[in-house]
Amino acid sequence: MLLRTFVTGLLLSAGAFAQMASFPKPSYFREVFKQSNTKVVLRDPVRLKDFVVGGKLELSLKNFIELVMANNTDIQVAFLSLEIPRNNITSAFGKWDPTATGSFSATRNTSIPTDPTQARNAGQISKSLNQPLSLSYGQTLDTGLSYSVTFNGSKSSSSNSLSNYNPGLSSNLQFSVTQPLLQNRGRYVNRIPVMQAESSYKRSQYSLRFSLLSLVSNAENAYWNVISARENLGVQIKSRDAAKANLDFVQQQLDLGAIAELDIYNPQGQLAAAEFSVSQAKFRLASAEDALRRQISADLDPDIAKLPVELTEPVDLAAGQSMPLDTDQSVQKALAANPQILSATQQLDLDDLGVYSAKNLLLPQLSFSATYTTKGQGGIFYPSSTSIFGGGGGSITPIPGGIDDALGQMFGFGYPTYLGRLTLTLPIRNRTASMNMANALVSKKTDALTLRTTQQNVRLLTLNAVTNLQGYVEQLKLARVQRDIQQKNYEAEQEKYTLGTDTNQNVVIALQNLVLAESNVVSAQVSVRTGILAVYQSTGELLDNYGIVVK
Repeated sequence: MLLRTFVTGLLLSAGAFAQMASFPKPSYFREVFKQSNTKVVLRDPVRLKDFVVGGKLELSLKNFIELVMANNTDIQVAFLSLEIPRNNITSAFGKWDPTATGSFSATRNTSIPTDPTQARNAGQISKSLNQPLSLSYGQTLDTGLSYSVTFNGSKSSSSNSLSNYNPGLSSNLQFSVTQPLLQNRGRYVNRIPVMQAESSYKRSQYSLRFSLLSLVSNAENAYWNVISARENLGVQIKSRDAAKANLDFVQQQLDLGAIAELDIYNPQGQLAAAEFSVSQAKFRLASAEDALRRQISADLDPDIAKLPVELTEPVDLAAGQSMPLDTDQSVQKALAANPQILSATQQLDLDDLGVYSAKNLLLPQLSFSATYTTKGQGGIFYPSSTSIFGGGGGSITPIPGGIDDALGQMFGFGYPTYLGRLTLTLPIRNRTASMNMANALVSKKTDALTLRTTQQNVRLLTLNAVTNLQGYVEQLKLARVQRDIQQKNYEAEQEKYTLGTDTNQNVVIALQNLVLAESNVVSAQVSVRTGILAVYQSTGELLDNYGIVVK
């Protein structure tokens, strides 16, 4: 008997703790009872000093993007957007978490005598003590089946009891299972909340990827803005130097008396305009560099923020470097990999789950329940059925007993009770469930149209990006041709002016045209770079090109 009792109790305990693996561990108590700490510690920017060379922050495009991914605050915020959907998956599994409940109470009662004359006799006042104990463990499985194990025990004693046991000990152990047969039946329908959470998490990944495409694109644009401002500053400095050289030559002619004093004002005005343009270009470069530092959080480090920025990526494409000029191929890549399309497609999977869930709620509720109960009784047994204080006439010899009797009978399973129940809930009319089903179908059709609209928008965006890139490439070719012509024209005007066959006014005009042509070449070069960036952003290849993986 004791062996059977021990084995049964061991199996029940093992089954309970197998489901509650996290409960006995010290980490469980630390997690539950630790004091909440709301303090947030933000780490400083990393790896910035690795790129300090010769007192400058020297960055290639690849190194710059690495620093952006490591330090950009907006990107860190974007990555945090995955945490809540990931936690929702864990929360969805919570419906199958086991629960253990225990309760104990003690009630001592002194009754008021119904006969006033009994109040004078304390022996006639009834006193009782009742101490019930309840322990239960239950869980719902992902198949829909729910089970519970409940132990109830009590100890009761009374000074005026009619029971044969005083104090009396009782115990019972109950096993119950309930299995839905129609609604909520099966693993698939019960795991719909988990699958919805997982699908929502995938959508969040696509949304994060779309945000990263935009953030990385903005960061690279900031890089090319600095290069554009730097190259334009170089063009303006070259223009200023040429204007100064022209002024020096005219000044020499004036000193020699070869020209009138009135002819000096035109080159002086040209030099002043060139100095003004250089000043503007310097401030534009400084503003672009500040925006670049913001992208890599260099502005948060006072020492790094003071350093000048040296960008090593050439503005012109290297020989043999490919460009995404194939329209059809780019469109196919965009339709297959653009995060907006992937997110809209994933929403259709969510809609399918919603339709299946709504269909489940239309079903009647039919469930089967089975209960097995075993009981035990113990305590000090009095053979007389009357009160131990009642008039039995003879002496009463109590039979000693205790909790071993109650538990032994209970685990001996000699006094079982069996219960089987079939429950059917049949709604005569379920308008709410019908409405949910109709709304689920409408949502799926709406999202299917949204997917089509997204595909059309992405296709148009990709077509525009490829067309713009083709235009930038053609503009770069023409800008180079124009620059070469203006360079030759400027040299010719200088030569003619030196020979005395032309005026200085034409030299100034030729210089202005050359500066404009060189500026157009720089703008076209940067436009090609940003045009390639726009195509890769539209097709969703930008992150893959830099080896950025969303996890």
